[in-house]
Amino acid sequence: MSVDIKVRGYHLDVYRHVNNARYLEFLEEGRWDYFDQKDFLRHFADTNLAFVVVNINISYLRPAFEGETLRIRTKMSRVGTKSAQMTQEIRVLDEQGESASKVSEAVITFCLLDQETQQAIAISGKVRGVLEELIEEDA
Repeated sequence: MSVDIKVRGYHLDVYRHVNNARYLEFLEEGRWDYFDQKDFLRHFADTNLAFVVVNINISYLRPAFEGETLRIRTKMSRVGTKSAQMTQEIRVLDEQGESASKVSEAVITFCLLDQETQQAIAISGKVRGVLEELIEEDA
């Protein structure tokens, strides 16, 4: 799954390229779009569970500049017993709208939180099944 974002002036830092903190926002937009397209959140609408990011590891490969269009690609990549991971990459699009050079890549680790106890819980049952289906779809 992917979503495109056009780089605007307010995304830039003093060096006139996208500020490193903005990539977190771009990646989050990619994850929300992914979950929307997969209709993921409906599975948990009437539960007391939350998906909480516990680690983000980003590699910055090249700067992005105002006017460029970036494509954020997101996929579910791993499900463990207590955490799961998504991988994301950001690529700049060329003039034909094709994916060109890679700007950054990231691995996002999240856990399943019981909102009542505020404790991480095991990823099992229905939740695990849904996440494993996403991995198969994204392969």
